Formats: sequence, structure tokens, C-alpha cells
Amino acid sequence: MPRLVVLQNLGREGPGLFTKIAKEREMEVSIYRLDQGVQLPKLIKGDLLLVLGGPMGIRDLNNATFSWLSDEYYLVKDALEKEINIVGVCLGAQLLAHSAGGDVEVLLDKDTCKPLPEVGWETVSFKEEVIDKLWRPFLGIDFPVLHWHGDRILLPSCAELLASSKRCNEQFFKIGSFAYGLQFHIEIDNRMIDIWINQDYEFIRSALGGNADLILKNQQKLYGNQTLQSRLFFLRRIFDALGY
Repeated sequence: MPRLVVLQNLGREGPGLFTKIAKEREMEVSIYRLDQGVQLPKLIKGDLLLVLGGPMGIRDLNNATFSWLSDEYYLVKDALEKEINIVGVCLGAQLLAHSAGGDVEVLLDKDTCKPLPEVGWETVSFKEEVIDKLWRPFLGIDFPVLHWHGDRILLPSCAELLASSKRCNEQFFKIGSFAYGLQFHIEIDNRMIDIWINQDYEFIRSALGGNADLILKNQQKLYGNQTLQSRLFFLRRIFDALGY
């Protein structure tokens, strides 16, 4: 039985809809809570490594507060070198890009050139030059997803950019045929968003102002259930692309 090996960096950012698709594909789901001191997994060919998000970033690789992050990075780098299938989400996408020679920088507002996180539901658009038939159904349409990040990824030369948002170019990319990075959150459900709002209020307030919680709850009502099937379709395409 193939495994979905999940690296989870804190309690609120779990695999969400990834678990649903993995179970559809009869995969074993193994979750490693790295923030709780769990030992890193031993990966084998055939595994799908899912690296989730968190408030930490590439600049925290040597930060003692996140003592596991450096080892997590080297695990991702090793998996990439061995061509083990990888999906990175938010922080996970940044670790994936960095392990291949990329980097990150603070996301700036285009008008003021000051730091401004991208938070909330907004569309991403696929690149017209993307010819992979798996992603053709997304060409020419606006695909709403949840954004929750303060950095942008500087892609390595080996990466192929697949989709962008208006504020941040590097939203969805692939490396070779076995690794995908998602800066946005496709995995979210209604239960998760309430927890994120409550536990990450200062961050969302820095992006959306004093009514950030109300804005996000209203957006979730509008987009959460409405986009569920399209997000599941997107996730199934990723699993298809990786051979599961």
C-alpha cells in the first residue's frame, strides 16, 4: 500500500482534503507532528511526501524555536535528489523551492512597496503556455483559493511555473515530474478556517485590518463550499500526475 507521509509543523495546519483523496486512492496516511518532537520518517520510493505550512519560514532554518525545521529541509532536499514524490504547501512549497536552489523574499504591496501579506480568498490563473493535459481544464478560468502567506517564492531555474495570482506570481509550480509546490491552501475546510482565524489573528490583521476575522469568515461562507468540488478535482489531478 503506498503511503502519504505528512510533515505537520503545528496543530492547526493539518492535511485536510489531502487525507480524503489519499483514502480514495487506498493510501496509508502517516502524520508526523514535527513540532512535538516526532522523529523524521524514513522515506522509500513509492511514498508521497506532503510538507505542510506554518508561520515559520526559510529565514527560520537556524532558529532554535523551530528546532526541527533544518532537519525537515534536509529531508525534503534528500527526497528531491532521490526523486521521491513531493507536494509542498505554503511553507512546504518554500522548502521545496529552496532545496532546489530557490529562495524567498518578503511579499510587497505593489503600490506602496511595503510588506503586505496575501491573506484571504483570491483567484489564481494558469499560464497559457502550460500544455500538460492535466491542467488544461483550468486554463482561461479564475480558480478561487485561500491565501495565507507573507513571503513570495523565488523559483529555482529547474522549476516550471504553472499558476499565479494578481499579487504573487509564484503560486503553483512543479519540479520535474515528481514534485509540486502550492503557495496557496487548497486543503482547507470550514472547521480549519475558524481555528486559523482565532490562532493567527495578528497576522491576518496585518494584511486585512481590524475586521480581518469578519472578512475571512464572510469569504469562507462565499467560497468554502462553492469551491469544494473544484478543489477536490485539483487535488485528484495532482495525485494523478504523481501516479497514485
